[in-house]
Amino acid sequence: MDKVLSHMMERGLKVAGGDRLGKTILFAKNQAHAEYIAERFNANYPHFKGEFARVITFKTEYAQSLIDNFSVKEKAPHIAISVDMLDTGIDVPEVVNLVFFKLVRSRTKFWQMVGRGTRLCPDLFEPGKDKQFFYLFDYCQNLEFFSQNPETTDGSLGDSLGTRLFKSRLELLSELDKKLKANSDCGAGAETPEIYGEPETEVEVRFLIAEALHSEIASMNPDNFVVRPKRRLVEKYSKPEAWLKLSGEDLSELSHEVAGLPSELQPEVEEAKRFDLLVLNLQLALLRSEPGFERLRDRVRDIAGLLEEKSAIPMVRDQMPLILDVQTDEWWENVTTPMLEKLRRRLRDLVKLIEKHSRKPIYTDFKDEMGGEINVELLGFAASGNFEKFRAKTRAFLLEHQDNAVIHKLRMNEPLTASDLDNLERILSESGLGGPEEIARAKEISNGLGLFVRSLIGLDREAAKKSLATFLLGKTLTANQIEFINLIINHLTEHGAMDASLLYESPFTDLTPQGPDGLFTSVQVDELITALEQITATALASSGLQQIIA
Repeated sequence: MDKVLSHMMERGLKVAGGDRLGKTILFAKNQAHAEYIAERFNANYPHFKGEFARVITFKTEYAQSLIDNFSVKEKAPHIAISVDMLDTGIDVPEVVNLVFFKLVRSRTKFWQMVGRGTRLCPDLFEPGKDKQFFYLFDYCQNLEFFSQNPETTDGSLGDSLGTRLFKSRLELLSELDKKLKANSDCGAGAETPEIYGEPETEVEVRFLIAEALHSEIASMNPDNFVVRPKRRLVEKYSKPEAWLKLSGEDLSELSHEVAGLPSELQPEVEEAKRFDLLVLNLQLALLRSEPGFERLRDRVRDIAGLLEEKSAIPMVRDQMPLILDVQTDEWWENVTTPMLEKLRRRLRDLVKLIEKHSRKPIYTDFKDEMGGEINVELLGFAASGNFEKFRAKTRAFLLEHQDNAVIHKLRMNEPLTASDLDNLERILSESGLGGPEEIARAKEISNGLGLFVRSLIGLDREAAKKSLATFLLGKTLTANQIEFINLIINHLTEHGAMDASLLYESPFTDLTPQGPDGLFTSVQVDELITALEQITATALASSGLQQIIA
């Protein structure tokens, strides 16, 4: 750590006549890593302590003020230590040093991060000496990886807890609307119900879920640099009437464009949020009649059992009748969505009282070694300031033209022909969304235009289920295996395709640490990977591009 910081401070581009390190973004792995980097920087450079280098993440209080200061040439901080927050969106022309202190394997993510340094800045180094280049320090071999033009994935290590909650609430809203419409009930689009106390009907649950999502969006600051590019959508869904009835396009916009944006709501206890997510998944499993319901039910029972042991605490004792009931079979026989909502509301603030199992830390005594500097030629490097705008405009265009034959094929996982891909490229070119450079880059980062488009619109959920039908045929799966398959279906519905390597990352490893190997035989894993490859193949067309995955 100390050697990396020393190397960065010595070799980084300087400004102010060479007396001060220029604006620098250091990409850290996680919050703890970022905080430790700041701690070691302050220890090694005590005269800069607390000002020169600052952690700027979604957990940072007054993060926007720090970003505003970072955007001013002469103001501290001059080093922004970031976890995801500054990877995209931020536009600070003064940035001259990018420090990769984490592993990146998504080509799209990598280019977005590199793009933070591509903004031009006049008179940066001295009058008449403009910014014409920047330095990129890589301590995790990302440059070597991408310079080899490897197979990559646009997947991530999984959404944050807050984003997963937002998306799960959207799913619950959608499922409730379907059920209420099927039952000809006064569901979506009805008058606002008057709720006294706890919800008693699914209409009331639907209203409360919509109200929670509306409140989160209404608390987003449109002037925040992350929120600003999505300002139109944030303003649209900040209106209460937007939540009375949501179309499929609305749900897609909220899931792809709005979920994950920072809100200024008061932060909540992590344990309570995790319990919220557990009950949300339980409600979804109930509405969808999924076998995973039993596994989720048993987890709630276990939590209730642990809370029973805390009966000496007054706030737990007040909920003891419910805590005892939840552990009985009778309570679950005719359980409903409103019953689960009441359960969530009453117990969410109690779960933090359950003691966590302590883990003994493991200490190592390895000596840090850092090799000599290596210059890496990064093939295809170009400024990419407009590509994200192209991506956003293309997604909006595609959602408005889902009835187009080629776009419909992609969404329904129907095989494309070479002629289909030509038509797709012609449609995007004639729409004026982007020029040949943007379309060529879209092909490059996604291994073809078909996969690029599908990554924006996702797969139809029923088509995603059907795509795995061959793998499921003749198998009697356990509850955990079915839950694992449902996670795959969720990913396909959102992203349109899936790299098999993601099966060994969160959220799949949250269910089983060994990924698919912990639940399926080696033959079954091979079958599952083949099924995922076939889904990818349908978007590549039968001639030419399928050789990429052969």
